[in-house]
Amino acid sequence: MPSTMIVTRNVEARYRGFLTSIMLEVSAGVYVAPNMTQGVRERTWAVMNDWWPALGNGSLTLIWRNPTAVGEFNIETLGEPPKEIVDADGILLVKRK
Repeated sequence: MPSTMIVTRNVEARYRGFLTSIMLEVSAGVYVAPNMTQGVRERTWAVMNDWWPALGNGSLTLIWRNPTAVGEFNIETLGEPPKEIVDADGILLVKRK
């Protein structure tokens, strides 16, 4: 089971309350789950997406371990330009899609 992190910035209290119920808040707006299954991660992100049209301000960034991806993790975002991880001659960079 991969580790998962969600970083929030300037979001409604509903997001923070929901995330605190399923993940550990290790710093203000930073939530981690060391053993979150893919199904739980996908359902959690679906809730974030469902709430976004009504509560969409600030930003949410989801990061999870994926051994087959560049850099061995994936990124999803709400409220910010989508990003992807690219390998530039062995140096990992974040590129806006």
